[in-house]
Amino acid sequence: MRLIGMLDSPYVRRVAVSLAFLDLPFVHEGVSVFRHYDRFAAVNPVVKAPTLVTDDGVVLMESTLILEHTERLADPARSLVPADIGAHARAQRIVGLALAACEKSVQIVYERELRPQEKQHQPWIDRVSGQLMAAYGLLEEEIGWNEGWLAGPRPMQADITAAIAWTFTRDLIPDVVAANAFPAAAGHAARAEALPEFLAWPHA
Repeated sequence: MRLIGMLDSPYVRRVAVSLAFLDLPFVHEGVSVFRHYDRFAAVNPVVKAPTLVTDDGVVLMESTLILEHTERLADPARSLVPADIGAHARAQRIVGLALAACEKSVQIVYERELRPQEKQHQPWIDRVSGQLMAAYGLLEEEIGWNEGWLAGPRPMQADITAAIAWTFTRDLIPDVVAANAFPAAAGHAARAEALPEFLAWPHA
């Protein structure tokens, strides 16, 4: 399989780290949707990262849909999704909050870096920032002070996505979310980032 996209995207990194945990071999191609637009378009005309090209040549996009497919390829013993329905619901809530934090962080980054300063709309930035803080506030409650993993005895998708979201936010917009604002989320991310699967695919 081929994973197309830059590791500075939390969505691309989410897929890469998850594939490592699932023990599914793949080739990563660090193609930027900005700097390598034509090269990306040759693989996926939609130019959306992450893009995964399966062994059969099927082009997939959207990290959640990619991971839903790759779960079916992996050994069930390595699944990153809880089997118990109650645990699954809580894990999905955590993943949803983390993905919301990613989305709002990306919106702030794009507003700052892609729009001229004189055209930036502060009420919009304030609204998105409020949504970002709400997502992390709820995520903080879900993580709590448990030093174990969130959905079982080993890291699962909820752990992966929550950690990657925090690292992305702190690396890109540290002035919006302070390091000490959400200590449980920060501690969880630090534990996850020390794992070999995370170290193999660092946030660029």
